This record gives sequence, C-alpha cells and structure tokens, in this order.
Amino acid sequence: MQARMKNPVEVIPEAMQPILGVLEAAKKGGVPERTLELVHLRASQINGCGYCVDGGARLAKKAGETDERLFTVAAWREAPYFTDAERAALALAEAATRLADRPDPVPDDVWDDAADHFDEKQLAALILWIGVTNLFNRVNVTTKQVAGAAW
Repeated sequence: MQARMKNPVEVIPEAMQPILGVLEAAKKGGVPERTLELVHLRASQINGCGYCVDGGARLAKKAGETDERLFTVAAWREAPYFTDAERAALALAEAATRLADRPDPVPDDVWDDAADHFDEKQLAALILWIGVTNLFNRVNVTTKQVAGAAW
C-alpha cells in the first residue's frame, strides 16, 4: 500500500498547529479522555479511515482502554462494556458523522440523551472532537494514508 501523496499537513505544515489547538481545547472540556478516544475510534470506523482506526486504537490503549471495549466499540449497542454516558457520546458521534444518512441528521433523542450526560462545555468538547476526527478521516481517506505508517 502506498499513499497518494504526503499527508496534506506535511505539505502545508501551518495547518497542523491550529487543528491540534482545537483538539487540545476540546480535551479541556471535561469529557474523560477514554470517552474522547472511543468517539474518535467509532467515527473513524464509520468513515473507513484505517490510519485513524489504527492510531485511535493505539491512543485509546495508552489512555487505559481495555481490549474488550476496543474490540466491541463498533457494536457498542450490543456490548455490555459501555456506560450510559459513553453510549450517548457514541450515538452523538455516529449521528454527527453520518449527516447525510437521514433527514434529521442529529435527532432530538440523540441530542437529548447526550445533554442528559454532558453539560454544555462537555457537549462543545464532544462536537469539536467529532468534527476534527471527521476532518482527519476525510484527509487521510482521500489521500490513502497507510495505517500504521506514522505509529
């Protein structure tokens, strides 16, 4: 496997620091790091970004994530390993990632469930995290970045 080109942030390195700044700000929003990593992993799975799935699983493991939760995050609805708050975050991540899949992309029930578990600052952090994850996924999938290449 070979990438189509260097990662765009290598070609335009000035782009990386602002993107990382958004991630760093989101990390200060009060959402547990493990939840953020699960959200990243799930959105990356949906988008078929092998680079981000590989890297996301590694970062989640570093954050203390267990193998059973990593193995089942793609089927989180059927797995007993996730808290209600994590399930709400994963549902929000799925809805916000699959915007074109339904007329009401992020339905009220998904939003309300997330709002029951996270305050406004935490919701803001989740939304930013999901958005940046989707940015990375789109950049890496478009340019066919190779899983494991930078890890």
